[in-house]
Amino acid sequence: MNRFKASKFRHAEARVARKEAWVRDIRGSCPAPALSCIKANGRWIAFSTETAGVLGLVPLEAQNGGKRAVSQLCCHSDAVTDLDFSPFDEQILATGSADEVIKVWRLQDGDGDPSSSSCHVALGAKEGPVGAVLFHPTADGTLSSAARKTVKVWNVERQQALTELEPHEDQVQSLGWRPDGSLLGTSCKDKKLRIFDPRTKPTPCQSVLGHDNAKDSRLVWVNAEGGLLSVGFNQVREREVRLWDTRKFGSSLASVTLDASPRALIPLFDSSTGLLLLTGKGENVLFCYEVQTGQPALTKVTQCLTEGRSLGVALVPRPALDVMACEVMRALQLSDSGAIVPISVLVPRKSTQEFHKDLFPDSAGSVPGASAQAWWAGDDGQVEKVSLHPAQRPNKLFISSCLPPYHPETPAPTGSPQAMDAGDRTEDPDANAGSSGLSSPSSSMASPPSSAAPSLSVSSSGFASSPSQRSLQSILGPSSSFRHLQGTVLHRSTHITNLRGLSLTTPGECDGFCANRLFVAAPLLSAGGQVAVWELSKPGRLADAAAMPTIQNGAPVSDLCWDPFDPRRLAIAGEDARIRLWRLGPEGLQETLLEPESVLRGHSEKVYSIRFHPLAADILASSSFDMSVRIWDLGNGKEAMKLDGHRDQIFSLAWSPDGRRLATVSKDGKVRVYDPRMGPEPLQEGPGPEGGRGARIVWVCGGNFLLVSGFDCRSERQLSLYGAESVSAGPLAVLGLDVAPSTLIPFYDPDTSLVFLTGKGDTRVFVYEVLPEAPFFLECNSFISNEPHKGLQFLPKMECDIREAEVARALRLRQGALEPLAFRVPRVKKDFFQDDLFPPTAISWEPALSAEAWLLGQDGQHRRLSLQPKGMVPVSEAPKEPPSRKYVPSSVYLEEKSDEQKKEELLNAMVAKLGNRDDPLPQDSFEGVDDEEWD
Repeated sequence: MNRFKASKFRHAEARVARKEAWVRDIRGSCPAPALSCIKANGRWIAFSTETAGVLGLVPLEAQNGGKRAVSQLCCHSDAVTDLDFSPFDEQILATGSADEVIKVWRLQDGDGDPSSSSCHVALGAKEGPVGAVLFHPTADGTLSSAARKTVKVWNVERQQALTELEPHEDQVQSLGWRPDGSLLGTSCKDKKLRIFDPRTKPTPCQSVLGHDNAKDSRLVWVNAEGGLLSVGFNQVREREVRLWDTRKFGSSLASVTLDASPRALIPLFDSSTGLLLLTGKGENVLFCYEVQTGQPALTKVTQCLTEGRSLGVALVPRPALDVMACEVMRALQLSDSGAIVPISVLVPRKSTQEFHKDLFPDSAGSVPGASAQAWWAGDDGQVEKVSLHPAQRPNKLFISSCLPPYHPETPAPTGSPQAMDAGDRTEDPDANAGSSGLSSPSSSMASPPSSAAPSLSVSSSGFASSPSQRSLQSILGPSSSFRHLQGTVLHRSTHITNLRGLSLTTPGECDGFCANRLFVAAPLLSAGGQVAVWELSKPGRLADAAAMPTIQNGAPVSDLCWDPFDPRRLAIAGEDARIRLWRLGPEGLQETLLEPESVLRGHSEKVYSIRFHPLAADILASSSFDMSVRIWDLGNGKEAMKLDGHRDQIFSLAWSPDGRRLATVSKDGKVRVYDPRMGPEPLQEGPGPEGGRGARIVWVCGGNFLLVSGFDCRSERQLSLYGAESVSAGPLAVLGLDVAPSTLIPFYDPDTSLVFLTGKGDTRVFVYEVLPEAPFFLECNSFISNEPHKGLQFLPKMECDIREAEVARALRLRQGALEPLAFRVPRVKKDFFQDDLFPPTAISWEPALSAEAWLLGQDGQHRRLSLQPKGMVPVSEAPKEPPSRKYVPSSVYLEEKSDEQKKEELLNAMVAKLGNRDDPLPQDSFEGVDDEEWD
């Protein structure tokens, strides 16, 4: 029966939020002795800063997309080693420090800055630097702490230690309360895991050798039945995860060995879903596992690469998740890049209009099961579970009695901290008030807690919306209808292999090779500027011995491109300042070509880029190191125009879609727009990328915007979007991507507004949908390969397989092979023509006007062609199927039948399943979903 027990998380995906949702420029830090340096609850994020003893505080949510104010809380005289929020009162925070003191804070709850909060309880540990603090999961105001070899349990309200456990043999490394609050587990540097019942006796009731290495170990409880999970290092210093059952504590039930990294693992476990997140301090990868206790197993679900390395990671409470978007987990990464980065774990479901109970079982509420005194007296009251359904959320805030409520007249402590410098801090004078810088929960804090407003509001639709539940759209941003785009390398039978002698030293301004619907041309490493040409209609392995005919350019190749209106004419720019035009025969390149069709002379320095006009035949633009752009009339082989104004090397040039304007980006840090027929000087000039390593430019959104890929001053690759009529005003949006040496080469598809970006030597192809309004960039699935590529060239839209919802096809040039790459949108109704993906496309392979007409000032536009295959009905005209339930809950019919009927029906169902073991499972035929079903 195991083959029918597919995990509901097996298609889960971990996604890093858009940079607009990050908390930037926070100067976070993780002191060496710290156990945790970031924690979050439904209202606040607290994190360690570069200043010893100072915590940063920032609201979890921003109201209406506003910026969040970041404040400082001066809490200790030495480094903060651990911190924890109360699971019941969102305003209570406990901190432990190397100054040997534990403090419990009630954060300011009014209109003022939370940094002026007063410490109401100081618990003097004095056994040494505090290593860990952890609130009790069921009893209000109960706190456990560890300092060196000592573990204590505190009654915060009475400011006294309830018990001090037997000293450990070495330093305590972590604490963990069982979910029902009855037992306390510890991991120690002496390699042992210990289980205590603090109310019975101070000695451990159980212990076991946890990991063979004394290096950092941690434990978390998996369930209230005795399931325990620990992370540490084995004897050969490999990181490992072990699953235990305290009822059989002799040996672990299951274990997973990860790698030999020396960095300690940070485990984040959600008992409601059984999902475990793992990452190491100083690492940029986050692993997600599913923990199964019925049949003990640790199964990897997904992993996520982050831009920066982790200083610390914390989980957001489940009530703060966007349940309607199937967000089952959200982590906050304190990154070494100076940001707090949200990372969401999403489970793809066809419908986001209904609440998925199987993904979101009831979870612990905010009302404690007992007080600290009652728990110590033996009360095992449990926290009542509440539904995560938006319409069934409780509407009361719990205010703990362990600390007095905050009142505005309470004087702030001496030396109140100043506001933290943060790039995303609002300049609004009311930035710290709940109405401007904070989310709805913070808005409700305007009155004292004793009369706090309910934490839920009811919308006009009748559903309750939790202000502490931030919409996933505000975190990940609006989603693209192409977000599930899949890049697939086509079958090996379509590849051209055994490519030899390719040049790997083409200039950064060159794409590396060029392609059209018939041929591919690429420079060779041999002397004399030789260029190889292959026919796409003849895939397969090239012969080893046969002498391959080439084009003998006579000078090293700096750029090359095919004439869009004559598939057999190739333009090659050389380092000798000349541009040669070559023409292939009707059968392709059958013999070595020695003489070009014509040679263009005029540049005085090396030619960098050449671009054919998109509408007019026989018009070519070129840029050179002589800092000029020249427009050529190929009909008479002469220069028609010369454009001036550049003060350094020209990185890239691009024609506008209507063929009227030409845009350039230069090493002098400027973006320029020309109308060549109006004069040699630029119409507009604006600031370009800061970095001088290289850049590319392309027109997008119907020619209304310019997209520039380049580098910033820190060598991070970035995209900048300009209004075509307001270039001088600077970019409208800037998107940072990653740090890599090669310039991103953009290809823009006007039919879908998708831009594909990759660099020579990269293994990844970024894909974004470009919008003419905020947020401007919508991220789609990237294509990632195990091997780097020399370049990528896209073919005309007519080469796509329309019936397979293929929106783009590219050719990927590797070291020894040329591979077709298809980008497809997963759709269910493939029997229908996806007319929302394929509008009529421009007939770009036919000129709209002649060179003479364009030079005289005429304009034209391409005719358009429908891509609808014969016999296919558009999906927009497909009959709408009435919605129906996919299944009937078993409780509907089980309650109406006798026990014998239930047994018989279940047995028949099991036999029927077992009798068809060869039938494919529904999930095996998963192809994707309709766009309107996603949204």
